[in-house]
Amino acid sequence: MKYRKKPIVIDAIQWDGNNLKEVIDLIGLHESAKKWTWKEYEKKVAEQGLKIFTLEGTMMASIGDYIIKGINGEFYPCKPDIFEASYEEVKE
Repeated sequence: MKYRKKPIVIDAIQWDGNNLKEVIDLIGLHESAKKWTWKEYEKKVAEQGLKIFTLEGTMMASIGDYIIKGINGEFYPCKPDIFEASYEEVKE
């Protein structure tokens, strides 16, 4: 049997290393990061990378990855080539 992925509209943002505020506006600030000031958090991300807390556990987002909000409200990183092969921009 063959199956086709159902067409869905998702929210996503591409992580470019300089748009942390926009990424956090989409995914929200994880509880573990609320102990820091924003400047401290920015420094941690710059030093250690951007962690995305997924249903499968913590994943690191590389610069260029898209951060996707899934159909159940979960978030996960996606490599640009896979994203571009799987999604097209919706013009509103």
